[in-house]
Amino acid sequence: MSSVDSAFIARQAPISTAYQLVSLLPGANVAASDAMGLSPQTTISVRGLNTDSIGYVLEGMPLNDLAFYSGYPSQFADGENYRQVALSQGAADLDSPVLNAAGGLMSLSFRDPARKAGGTVSASYGSYNSNREFIRLDTGLIDQTGLRGFVSYSHTSAENWRGPGHDMRHHIDFKLVRDIGERSHAGLVGSFNSTVTSYYPQVSKDQFRQYGVSSGNALASGYDPQNPDEAQLYQRLWRAPERTLYMGAPVSLSLTDHLTLRATPYAQGAYGNVPSGSTLPLSGLYTGTQALADTLVLPSSQDGQAIVRANYTQRSTRSGFTSELAWKKGWNELVFGYWFDYGDDHEVQSFSPVSESGASANIWGNGTGNFVRLANGKVYLAGDNHTISMTNALFIGDRMNFLADRLLVELGFKEVMVSRTGTNAVPGPQYHVGSNSAVPLPRLGMRFQITPQHQVFFNATTNFRAPSFTALYNVYDPTSGEATTNGASTLRNEYSISEELGYRYTGPLVTGSLTFFNYNFTNRQIATQIQINNTPISSTINAGGQTSRGIDVELGLKPWHHFAPYLSGEYLHATIDNDIASNGDLLPTRGKTAVRSPSLQASAGLTYDDGHVFGFASVHYTGRQYATFLNDERISDHTTGDIALGYRFADMARFKAPSLRLNLINITNEHYLSGIADPTLNARDATGRYGTTIAGSSPDYYIGGGFSALATATAGF
Repeated sequence: MSSVDSAFIARQAPISTAYQLVSLLPGANVAASDAMGLSPQTTISVRGLNTDSIGYVLEGMPLNDLAFYSGYPSQFADGENYRQVALSQGAADLDSPVLNAAGGLMSLSFRDPARKAGGTVSASYGSYNSNREFIRLDTGLIDQTGLRGFVSYSHTSAENWRGPGHDMRHHIDFKLVRDIGERSHAGLVGSFNSTVTSYYPQVSKDQFRQYGVSSGNALASGYDPQNPDEAQLYQRLWRAPERTLYMGAPVSLSLTDHLTLRATPYAQGAYGNVPSGSTLPLSGLYTGTQALADTLVLPSSQDGQAIVRANYTQRSTRSGFTSELAWKKGWNELVFGYWFDYGDDHEVQSFSPVSESGASANIWGNGTGNFVRLANGKVYLAGDNHTISMTNALFIGDRMNFLADRLLVELGFKEVMVSRTGTNAVPGPQYHVGSNSAVPLPRLGMRFQITPQHQVFFNATTNFRAPSFTALYNVYDPTSGEATTNGASTLRNEYSISEELGYRYTGPLVTGSLTFFNYNFTNRQIATQIQINNTPISSTINAGGQTSRGIDVELGLKPWHHFAPYLSGEYLHATIDNDIASNGDLLPTRGKTAVRSPSLQASAGLTYDDGHVFGFASVHYTGRQYATFLNDERISDHTTGDIALGYRFADMARFKAPSLRLNLINITNEHYLSGIADPTLNARDATGRYGTTIAGSSPDYYIGGGFSALATATAGF
């Protein structure tokens, strides 16, 4: 595990997301679309495993998207409220409530509420008219109740750094705790987020070569219905609203001197719309496989086509709890636990008419207003999927200490049972869908303390991941009724076995670690997107077997004359183990390098803090990455750097430790492709093993954010 603490976070730009905060840690590869961290078009991969292969847990409750497993860091907590953000590169903890953590676990911890009443305020302003206001209030101990808590609110706003568009975020975090004796406590934590974000078009490599970061690779600022190709890219048709609420109640009770009960019940809800500009024919439409006799009458129509806003709404609710009993006596600690999770996810694809001026009301895509309707008054839908999921997981673990606590041996076993039932409500051969999985997950861990400074460790873990919800359903083209993607209930789960062998050194001045890792995957799941009538639809590629091996290095120097350098690096060799089936043939991918797997990454950071003057400088290098399984297209390596400078004043009257800081992001204004948004099998036409020509499809990429600056004033009270 590697982590960043509140002192490190306080030097970063206040709008930094959890992804950006861990970007210097070994193996972490962040691909962002903007420097301000507001865009949801952001991913992180760890050891070549993408964001949907990583678990996200806040104070014991899961944060992964229910249907797609992805994490959306701009929805997570505000940076000022984190006590720690930790990244376990190898595997999730035995008791973690996640299903997809072959790539590791990101654990987010809130700060504890202060015991004295007070608070913190800050204000920021910077490039692209970005501004942010933050306030946090601590109650202190509330009379004789033993309760203490905090609540915070932030508002963030920024214009797109390339092209038209505007982002807005409102966020609330809170935590309430009560200590019960010396070893027990109970709490209530929550996080609410409401955003309306703009869209950064993902580009092909040819488009980036031709237009770079210019308007040619951005959305259109104006609307011209006489030019349908450009009108579909009108920026207001791509505004994406989202609201999320996470709530949990972590409890730890010391039942006896040797027995502890820990539990976290949680409840979550999310609703959002990911719309896009598109066109619909006025006649000849299909809903599912059913042809419609309707002739639509819509504004912004020309030559039998009309500009519309294609809505993709997702409404999900989730509840569950984690629980465990831990018995500890002498050299042995035994843990037994149970995790239950119930999810309800409803995804709908509707269309909204667009006026001659480009207006299309109700960007949330809900309610009854502003939809394309059929002659019978029903809303015309291209997709309507409703999925119920239930997860039951039992786990048991034993931690044993030997040789005067110098040798630690951990044994663990987890049985995960996942059940999914769903309906595809559009006409077609598929209505009821379902899948059931029961997967045993054993693990072993050992560490030996050679001396107080030197330690060696080894662990072997297993992980699995059921395919995303969308993999269950057929996807139909509304203009032809053809199934562009065929869902299946018999999709195979991804399964992986991983091993780590490493060495740690903890000295009076230097700390460091060296870790060798090895992964073996079967039915490797790779998330991508397909375009249906100019609308991006999430999809999954089964990449078969994969082997990933490499080395992580991490080295830090404790503060010396106020300076503290940090270095990290990774070498990764990830290969595809088999040919991949495509169009009745086999694409010759055996032995090729896996997508999103740079062979080299390296980071360096330097911190200075003398109590008043503080600063931080960092540089990050990411090697080239393949975007296709056939390795016929890749993006170049890139290097970016950030600087933070600040001054912390002495207390002034009621204000405690007021400070000013300036954050400079991407200081060289590097224009680069930051990551692979949508990998494909092959970019160019290729010949299969049996002689068939397999048509190529160009991958899409994220364009990394340009230079930006942000000035922040902060004070406690």
